[in-house]
Amino acid sequence: MGTVVLVHGIWNEERGVPPREAARHKADDAAKRLRQGLDAAHLTHVAVPPLVMAYYAHQLTDGFRPDDAQSADEDTLEDLSPAQAAEALEWLRAAGAGEPDDSQAAFLAPLRWTLGRLVAQRAPDAPPGARQRLTELLSRLVVATVRDLDSYTSRPGRRTLIRQTVADAIRDSGARVVVAHSLGSVVAYETLHAHPDLELDLLLTLGSPLGLPAMLRKLDPEPVAGRGSRPPGVRHWTNIADLGDLVAIPPRLGGAFPVDRHDTTDIGLFDPHTLGGYLADGLTAAALAPYLDGS
Repeated sequence: MGTVVLVHGIWNEERGVPPREAARHKADDAAKRLRQGLDAAHLTHVAVPPLVMAYYAHQLTDGFRPDDAQSADEDTLEDLSPAQAAEALEWLRAAGAGEPDDSQAAFLAPLRWTLGRLVAQRAPDAPPGARQRLTELLSRLVVATVRDLDSYTSRPGRRTLIRQTVADAIRDSGARVVVAHSLGSVVAYETLHAHPDLELDLLLTLGSPLGLPAMLRKLDPEPVAGRGSRPPGVRHWTNIADLGDLVAIPPRLGGAFPVDRHDTTDIGLFDPHTLGGYLADGLTAAALAPYLDGS
């Protein structure tokens, strides 16, 4: 059975664990979730293929993050610079959260207001405790995504190293299918352009931020007239976005990429952006199944 390469997104660093071991842990966890997805899609006869995780989380920091640095559960808006906060605000406006009051002078105030509006729209009938939990979740998601996107795109040497990691995982495994989630969809897109010899039967992007205006400005290769190009070795490209996924704005990548098929799903309000959530969804499993041997 052919191997599938997974390219992870944010919140995936395993500190104190060798990269190969961390990659194996991630792949094992993903296999369990994909099994759930195949079962949910009534594809119980389809075996889970060998999975290889292209693990690059440790390379986002060059190993300089101190042991007492914040974890994913401790990300706060205060971690953002004014420039990053402005990008986050642009992103949330694209999600339809509305315009903050111009009288709010502190640079984080408009971002907090916009997050509050977004939560009110998404959970209007939720009790205060649930709304507070959702606000904290979305805040951490915004901080982690903006931070890691900036970490990846602002350092050319780091960017090249991470793309090489992904290219090596594809080439060494002989995979013809790549599943790329979140920031990983940006990494995979750029990797496949930078290594045009890599040929895939399927590129499956999940919860992708490729269509975010701030992301379009930073892509390599740069979009032409607002449109990105298909990586030369990709035969088919499917994109799936959860309707509540704050990172996948807009869900159809803004119509800026030559995707063959777009699908939306509903994973759940409090699990809108995890690789495991997407893999356990029957829609993802069904999109993969035709490309798996023995399906």
